[in-house]
Amino acid sequence: MEEILRIESLTVAYRERAQVARACDRVTLSLGRGETLALVGESGSGKTTAALAVLDLVPSPGVIEHGRVLFEGIDLLAADESWRRSVRGRRISMIFQDAVSGLNPVLNIGKQVEEIVRTHMSVTKTESRRMAAEALRRQGLWDADRIMAAYPHQLSGGMCQRVMIAIATVLRPDIIIADEPTSSLDVTVQAEILHELNELRRNLGISILLIAHDLGVVARMADRVAVMYAGRIIETGATTDIFSAPAHPYTAALMAARPPAIGERRTLQVIRGTPPDLASLTGECAFLPRCPKAVSACRTEPWPTLTATSAGGTVACFNPMYSGA
Repeated sequence: MEEILRIESLTVAYRERAQVARACDRVTLSLGRGETLALVGESGSGKTTAALAVLDLVPSPGVIEHGRVLFEGIDLLAADESWRRSVRGRRISMIFQDAVSGLNPVLNIGKQVEEIVRTHMSVTKTESRRMAAEALRRQGLWDADRIMAAYPHQLSGGMCQRVMIAIATVLRPDIIIADEPTSSLDVTVQAEILHELNELRRNLGISILLIAHDLGVVARMADRVAVMYAGRIIETGATTDIFSAPAHPYTAALMAARPPAIGERRTLQVIRGTPPDLASLTGECAFLPRCPKAVSACRTEPWPTLTATSAGGTVACFNPMYSGA
């Protein structure tokens, strides 16, 4: 598969006084053209920070310490700001986590959708309005004229989410970064949003970097999965392999903690302990205090690097879940 985006050794740090918390620590990922890659992990594992770093939008006091983000071979982080601005929204778009908060409360919907069109294209107001209305209708908001005149607080959560997708797709970008695109939505609306994202990928060939904690969404949407823990990628692989035979003990714990499917009889498990404080990490594996499979190397050696598994993925573990890793 042709690679459209590659993240290499990306490190993002938040500094406060003498403390340093690396929300992303040497993260390396690749995204193929037309592929959906899911980034999963507990809250605070660094998923959203990694996504924001792709567009150089890490909020202060966060700093990108080093790494590269290659979009079609060009490093976004090393390019000049004018080129980055031409890419944001036009070639790479982002659907933010909280749709209602992500929309400007003092501007009507029409102005917010039209803004991205007029920022990146030299079109008349009539044409930008037509394109905005079409983008809203593609997301099932058929009464586009009424929606464009409305303000975010006058719409439901599901409608706001559709507006966010319309903003992200009105210019038909190459990549969509979707940060928890179905959070806080009921299951019916969630299914509709996921269907719409899949249709965009199928019809337009858009690549999707999906950030999610809902493993049901991941199973439905993703071709591949990358698992993050304490700012690092600890396992990657095809979605079917990650779900059926996870290699890292943390990945296995995530799978065991997901709610059982209808008709499935098993006990819901929890991951013991709590995620680590990123400002207090030592050189050893950060999952060590919570790991049921720790061996002596886990306590004496530095955090392991990613190595290939027999299934074609990668895992960072001295004692993986099965012998094929």
